[in-house]
Parts: sequence; structure tokens; C-alpha cells
Amino acid sequence: MINWQSEIAPAPPYIASIFNYYLSDDLEGYAHHDELTLELAKRSPGFLGYESFKHDGRGSFISYWRDMEAVRNWAKDPQHIEAKQLGIKKWYAYYHSAIAEVQSFHTHSID
Repeated sequence: MINWQSEIAPAPPYIASIFNYYLSDDLEGYAHHDELTLELAKRSPGFLGYESFKHDGRGSFISYWRDMEAVRNWAKDPQHIEAKQLGIKKWYAYYHSAIAEVQSFHTHSID
């Protein structure tokens, strides 16, 4: 389920930043930076929401943004840059990322 900033999902188009990874065995500091960067992203202009999945050392984090300018500004955040550098050095055995434009969005839920 997506954790939107507002109670109503935004109308497309918007941007999805998709990050998929396998964790390494060295996770010192990972939980702290993971929580910190999420809280900083939530306060960043243009942040719309996120969804995250973790299971057996594999994970996916998708953040949603108003536009590419918001994504570029988040990429310049010093704390985010530090977390990315630590991820490359220590936390991720493998990762890939992609940026995509969401052109259509549908949802269904059983209450």
C-alpha cells in the first residue's frame, strides 16, 4: 500500500523513483540512515508518498514526486547523498534504480 502525503492519491502525471536492492552483511548504521532519509524525504518539496517492501535481505523502495525538479532537488540533499555513498560502500550487495513517469493510476481495496 502506498503511504501518500495526503489522504487522496494525487492525479497523474507524477514521477516514481524506484530503488530495488539486496542488502549486504554489513548493516551498521543502515536502520538509522534509512529512517532519517525517509523523514527528510517526507519534508521535501514535491514529495507525494512512498511504498516499501523488505523480505529476506531484498527490498524495494518507491518514492513518488510531483515532478523531475523535485526528484533532482532530493538527489542533492546532503543527508541523502551521504546515505547513498554508505549504501554503495557497505549496505548493498546489489541495487538498481529507475525513474519513471506515472501516467495512469488505479487502486482497489476491500474494506
